[in-house]
Amino acid sequence: MRTGGFLYVEEFNRAPEDTINTLLTAMAERRITVPRVGAVEARPTFRVVASMNPYDNIGTTRLSTSVYDRLCRLAIDYQDDAAERDIVGRRTGVASHRLVADAVAITRATRERDDIRQGSSVRGAIDLALVAAQLAAIRGVALPDEPSVQPPRGLPEDYTAVVLDALLLALSGRIFLDETMEATPETVLEQIWEDHFLLRPAAADPG
Repeated sequence: MRTGGFLYVEEFNRAPEDTINTLLTAMAERRITVPRVGAVEARPTFRVVASMNPYDNIGTTRLSTSVYDRLCRLAIDYQDDAAERDIVGRRTGVASHRLVADAVAITRATRERDDIRQGSSVRGAIDLALVAAQLAAIRGVALPDEPSVQPPRGLPEDYTAVVLDALLLALSGRIFLDETMEATPETVLEQIWEDHFLLRPAAADPG
């Protein structure tokens, strides 16, 4: 505050109520009182930047209208397919373009199904690619490196099995099913895997 910088708060609606109240005072009055320190004045350039996920209400705090009244809101959607592949490739260092493309496609599919209330973010794709690469190394499975724009047809079974095991580990705790569903996250993920590696390639090449 004294230097006029930016204060970034991750997962703003998970912060304790007293923390939010302190920030509210800082935003509204441009000053706070700290025990044994005294009054702390904010420079004119001081700003609070916060991020939150409104779709995840587990462990979150409902923000009051007085908080929203002091904030400007910018809604940000998921990145597109190409951007997510670039993120996963950079964050994992995985050389296989095929694995990166499959990890992203499977993760994105979790956001498109009606039986999944909340799908996985790109962090799930990152972990999926990392786990699959490690499993492949342990099992001695070669990762295909065909261009990622090609559909996933004709891939070795040992590779697709590695992806299945990796996605169950990486994504089963990241997706939340519709409350009316009797299926398990693992069952739904297996369906996504089958659709990606078996059904869609077959539909694209019926002969």
